[in-house]
Amino acid sequence: MTSMQSSASCPQPFPSMQVLSRLPPDFALRTSMEKIRQREADVRAWVRLRRWDELELDIATAISGSMAAIPFGVKDVIDVCGLPTQCGIDDGAEPAAQYDAACVAQLRSAGAIPIGKTVTAEYAFRTPGRTRNPWNTAYTPGGSSSGSAAGVAAGMVPLALSTQTGGSIIRPAAYCGVVGFKPSIGLVSRSGLKLTSESLDVIGWHAASVDYAQAMANVLLPQKVEPSLHGLRNIKVAINLQGDGLRAESEALTVLRGVQQIFNDEGATCFDLSIEKELALLAQAHSVIMKYEFARNLAPVVDRKRKALSAALLKNVAEGFAVPDSLYLEMLGIQQELRKSWQALTRGADLILTPSAAGTAPPGQEHTGVPAFNKMWSVLGWPCVHLPVTLGQDGMPVGVQLIADWHQDFRLLALAAIVEKKMNLKGEDNVGSKQIVE
Repeated sequence: MTSMQSSASCPQPFPSMQVLSRLPPDFALRTSMEKIRQREADVRAWVRLRRWDELELDIATAISGSMAAIPFGVKDVIDVCGLPTQCGIDDGAEPAAQYDAACVAQLRSAGAIPIGKTVTAEYAFRTPGRTRNPWNTAYTPGGSSSGSAAGVAAGMVPLALSTQTGGSIIRPAAYCGVVGFKPSIGLVSRSGLKLTSESLDVIGWHAASVDYAQAMANVLLPQKVEPSLHGLRNIKVAINLQGDGLRAESEALTVLRGVQQIFNDEGATCFDLSIEKELALLAQAHSVIMKYEFARNLAPVVDRKRKALSAALLKNVAEGFAVPDSLYLEMLGIQQELRKSWQALTRGADLILTPSAAGTAPPGQEHTGVPAFNKMWSVLGWPCVHLPVTLGQDGMPVGVQLIADWHQDFRLLALAAIVEKKMNLKGEDNVGSKQIVE
């Protein structure tokens, strides 16, 4: 692993949530605007920003609440009142949304301020948007939530709403070196989301650190009283190194074993988990369910906007309509059966530790990487968090993914916070504690 280069990074502009609460109400918003001014021309994270006079009015009314005056981005498949939701198609055909999506409204009620819409791949599918990776603009930021991850990585916002159907939160988090959190399916309201797959779509978020991710969870997730966690002792961690037909690169495996050593040093029990048969079945289920539902949800869009859509999207819609109903129903049954199989599948583990991606971000902008280490967990609907750890030999971020059982979201984030703290104390390069400037 390379060490952090002082010319490529600096302490993130946003302090901890606790410190931020003691600063002037406009501090975070002005910091966001300044970072956007400095970096947006290169990073291209934003589709549209709200006017400063509107944001000033929000500051005046956002002086209370658990997230008072904290700015956040919103992936452009989620409605924000007064802004169009274009889903990666800039054809000028979409009117401004009349209402906030439920998740945006909840965050506003807690005092947070949406500052604009972040770039998405076309209808949260494969065709990349214009966003560049802040660590090196010659590399992909991942997708489909590219603008949200890159905006947080560049220090433009400490938080951004995102979505995941396959790997669209975790993979961009890995490539951009930020915290990414995908909640259990069904816990965050999808009202106001342009749905592509009712069985897979989840609203989650990218964050500058775990404490910011926890703050958003406290607003958007149903509260659940969990036993206090004071460390990692006696935690059982299943180590899974497999993706859908893909092995992680040696660099990613070295990072994972380093995080495993933190668990070992703190008294956790770690064991390797081999579930190749189940992963292959989940990969098939993901492909079938996504194509079937994507086609039917996008059919009205295809009717209205065929000429504006990519050949890849149109091909996927056609393939989706070719999926037999019987096969779709069979895969839904497999999804439901395996979703309840945590204890049997993981041999009673508290967590699964796995790579977030096969390696660092690929060079180029033609593709966004593959969700081989993510889509199985999307099918299961289990909560996942990406933790950035260090930089690879190419200077790009590398991290790990933690997965927990369904509805164990707060426990997962609490464990992630402990691991993040232990990494910092051990002097790891932890890119999530830093942001990029030029």
